[in-house]
Amino acid sequence: MRYMLIVKATKRSEAGVKPSRELMDAMAAYNEALAREGVLIAAEGLQPSSSGLRITYSVHGDMPEVTVGPFAEEKQLVAGFTLIDVKSEDEAIEWAKRMPNPSGWGKGEIELRQLFEDEDLLHASAMIVMESDLRDQIDMLKKS
Repeated sequence: MRYMLIVKATKRSEAGVKPSRELMDAMAAYNEALAREGVLIAAEGLQPSSSGLRITYSVHGDMPEVTVGPFAEEKQLVAGFTLIDVKSEDEAIEWAKRMPNPSGWGKGEIELRQLFEDEDLLHASAMIVMESDLRDQIDMLKKS
């Protein structure tokens, strides 16, 4: 089971303040532990949203709109992520709880989300096809 540990942005990360040496060392040790256990897929920090772009799609199917950062509401932004592959949700939670406080000081936040696996998507596709077939059968019955 693959999970993403999403590190939420802070005022400091959005201001481009680099993590302290202590936090960098703690994160390196954490990532090394993940790698030693064979669960680490990737771990990266992101630049502030001031160097980012946002692509917005309309409900009318118009061309997407490009907005240049920075973006408001730091706690809704992502400052970094770690991808892990573990055996259970409990194991993912345990690894997430071991991550050093990503803010380096004060209140930090990590969001833990499971990734879709191929079998999840195949199951969803099969359900969509079955529902479509059922709708077609119902429509045919209504017409007869």
